[in-house]
Amino acid sequence: MKEFRSITSPIILTLVCSFLEAKSAKPNILWITSEDNSIEWISCYGSKNAKTPNIDQLAKEGFRYLYCFDNGAVCAPTRSSWITGMHSISTGTQPMRSGNEIPPSISFYNELLQKAGYFTSNCSKTDYNLRAPSGRNPKDFWNYSGRDYAGTWKKRKEGQPFFTVYNIGDSHESRAFGDHKDESVDPAKMILAPYHPDLPEMRNTYAKYTSAISRMDSLVGQAIKNLKRDGLYEDTIIVYNSDHGGVLARSKRFLYSSGIHCPLIVRIPQKWKHLYPESKKPGSTVDRIVSFIDMPKTWVSLTGAEMKDQFQGRIFLGPQTEPEPNYHFSWRSRADERFDCVRVVRDEQFAYHKNYAPFAPNGQYLAYMHNMKATGAWERHHQAGKTNAMTGRFFEPRPSEEFYDNFQDFHNIDNQINDPLHQTKIRELRMELRRQQLQYFDSGLMPEEMRNRITKEKNTTVFAFVRDAKLYPLAKYLDYADLVLTRKQKNLKTFTEALSDTDPVIRYWSVIGLLLLEKQAKPAISDLKKVLGDQDEIPPFAAWAIYKAGDKSFAKKWMLQTINENPENKTLANIFDWMKQESFSILSKIPEGKLPKKGLLKDVVNRYKARI
Repeated sequence: MKEFRSITSPIILTLVCSFLEAKSAKPNILWITSEDNSIEWISCYGSKNAKTPNIDQLAKEGFRYLYCFDNGAVCAPTRSSWITGMHSISTGTQPMRSGNEIPPSISFYNELLQKAGYFTSNCSKTDYNLRAPSGRNPKDFWNYSGRDYAGTWKKRKEGQPFFTVYNIGDSHESRAFGDHKDESVDPAKMILAPYHPDLPEMRNTYAKYTSAISRMDSLVGQAIKNLKRDGLYEDTIIVYNSDHGGVLARSKRFLYSSGIHCPLIVRIPQKWKHLYPESKKPGSTVDRIVSFIDMPKTWVSLTGAEMKDQFQGRIFLGPQTEPEPNYHFSWRSRADERFDCVRVVRDEQFAYHKNYAPFAPNGQYLAYMHNMKATGAWERHHQAGKTNAMTGRFFEPRPSEEFYDNFQDFHNIDNQINDPLHQTKIRELRMELRRQQLQYFDSGLMPEEMRNRITKEKNTTVFAFVRDAKLYPLAKYLDYADLVLTRKQKNLKTFTEALSDTDPVIRYWSVIGLLLLEKQAKPAISDLKKVLGDQDEIPPFAAWAIYKAGDKSFAKKWMLQTINENPENKTLANIFDWMKQESFSILSKIPEGKLPKKGLLKDVVNRYKARI
């Protein structure tokens, strides 16, 4: 027995030392992000079109998360949330290409990792959609930012742990532009989403993007080979996920499952097994809800960096793992020049959507999205009257609320908001949405142009403004917007009287309330005319409300005069597109010399000319 102990004691000691060393050392982390693909394009998640053998192998060696969701559905606002660990609606950076300023008190996660001794590198996507004062650009906290992914960790000091972001653009939306030429992918074999009509252009775009996914997957494989080549594979945690969903129209930018339900796979080497998800072994699935907002806080925790109070997510890996959230929260604002405002709260199965701009169809014209041949073909198919209730709904105005059972209806085509069997769940999710909007100071209840003007006048950031209850009484705005979205004629007097409220947010929502009442708002026409001299988004929407209420001649005259005086009025340009053929008589009278050289108004006019 003594001899046995003398033989085994060094072994036990070695194992104990190895375990303690692993717990005290800092892991390398390689975060691979692919652009624009939802779980529908990854074969280990059941893709019907694409094959991703390298990602599938990573899942076999790691942990595949079943319920990972993006918060923002498009790149720049998502990256704003990632770099700060805060919802973009909480900082005012949710509109695409807004670049709003954040206060100096907000740290960036890569900054915290640098301070913890990590070599930080980004290869190479630094589109953070924000401005930071005093030269605190988040790009400055990457030790290396460039395209040399394969050599990035060679630039660190000896023994220094690294955190590397490797962004793969080969699955980006732009890779679905143009003609399909890859003969290895047969368009005839593509399986289309039920909301997409079966058109040659649609099949070709599906096939072209399937080829793009294959190229993306091969780059994931090459990244892993590089780690193995340099002897780092068993010292590095590998995280793979997409930066949001996509990519054909009705996915990227939209808060349906195809836009926010994303792959997430984490491979943790054996030496770091104490970081495994609880009671899980490599190759297993994890049914915990993970929101993108959880990721930066988790990276800070795994690396032992300083944890800041600003982080709004939950740690989902490691010894500091926090309780699983019951819900996921998503938001959408302006995309490019297109006005919108949507909020979603969901759990694994059910999703509740609130459309704060229901007058705007999902399929409103967006120049970048129309670079895909499938998008234009789909729209022309609809304009020709060939779509049905399912395939045509994308181009029509929306209901105020939507509710989906994602287990039975992943594609979110069966809106069950009025189903008596779901009313208890709907009430639960409505309440949760409001709770999260209040918790994170949802800045979107004030429209963007108004928000920018007022914060500039007050010389403050959106972040500070929305946290001042006297300046931004959010609970009051949520209540009033809910009243507006009911579209009930009994509120006509309330909306009409509130057109003269001292609060411009209440005036704005009153106009929207009358707009949604359409002809029922006829008694309010004279009062709506009084706010045409107001500011920001209010006058254009008031003119449209007057048009819908019945005084079309007056409204069209005002709109034409206003756009001629200010061709840069983006709200009015949006309204012209939403009016469809009803705006043609206005567009035909805009002098060519008044049109901007590019932008939404120019596009809307060109589209009108193409149809006459």
